[in-house]
Amino acid sequence: MVSATVLPADAELAHARACAAAVPDPEIPVLTLEDLGILRDVAREGARIVVTLTPTYTGCPATEAIAEDVRAALAAGGFGDATVRTTLSPPWTTDWISEDGRRKLREYGIAPPGRAVGATVLRFVPRGARGAAPAAPGRTTVASAAGAATESIACPRCGSAAVERLSEHGSTPCKALYRCVACREPFDYFKPY
Repeated sequence: MVSATVLPADAELAHARACAAAVPDPEIPVLTLEDLGILRDVAREGARIVVTLTPTYTGCPATEAIAEDVRAALAAGGFGDATVRTTLSPPWTTDWISEDGRRKLREYGIAPPGRAVGATVLRFVPRGARGAAPAAPGRTTVASAAGAATESIACPRCGSAAVERLSEHGSTPCKALYRCVACREPFDYFKPY
């Protein structure tokens, strides 16, 4: 039977996790590391706290800045001798972004990614393309490798699915630049992977 009493060591570990989890992402500051899903583990090795992070991709330029921010947050929380490690396996996926993180992205003006479960790819459906859903010109969907649409990209400002891709690359490598056909506002789309 599990005791309902929290042990002091468990409370300390929970506090360390809360310190690391609250660190904002330097590229999208409305998201915390917890929201983004890159905080993989907070554990104890002997007397030392060890935080494990998985970067969004292996060449992410923010990886070291994030590790430094985590070290600073842990030090401010009383864990000056904590260690921050990076692991690349399993690789990060946009599926690890929390629902709260997806909401925050929309409110910040970035369309959250579609689900990348399995072999999901981003596919642009040109106007009048064979097999395209009868939708607004330039409708973009997230599709499985088999070609079945799984989720539409919606404008984070007005909610319209009538969007067009302006560029495969947005403000950071993990985003693409889109424009809403309905409200004409440009926005970033966080690419699923």
